[in-house]
Amino acid sequence: MGDATIEGSQWRLVEVGRVVLIQDGHPCAGRLAAIVEIIDHKRVLVEGPSSNPDLVVPRQSLPLASALLSSLVVDRLPRGVRHAALKKFWQEANIDEKWKQTNWYKRRTQIERRKNLTDFDRFKVMRLKKQRRFAERTELAKIKASA
Repeated sequence: MGDATIEGSQWRLVEVGRVVLIQDGHPCAGRLAAIVEIIDHKRVLVEGPSSNPDLVVPRQSLPLASALLSSLVVDRLPRGVRHAALKKFWQEANIDEKWKQTNWYKRRTQIERRKNLTDFDRFKVMRLKKQRRFAERTELAKIKASA
């Protein structure tokens, strides 16, 4: 008989401690919060004790349709944890720093930055892209010629 390797799924599960990003259409849209309690199959209780006061999410019920599950999890978070303990767990897990390292955060900031560009800024970006493309093609031509 051969050895069987059993692996868990790579799905992001709705679990206590899972960090969620609140979607558009909600007053706290774009902020991070941790699932503190699961109310039912469609709603969870969340709270976001961010170090930035503008990104704090007060404890509230949130429909799962308004939450995007991230890959970040606050480990060993007890169910129904209160604010002070949640803040301590949040800081121990370095959630704010880990979030800033994710590609998701980087892409969101890039989109936000590009949304705020003026016409002249967009023109400068276009020119820089053309210069980069030209430099890449000349280097590629040199490599092809030497091969």
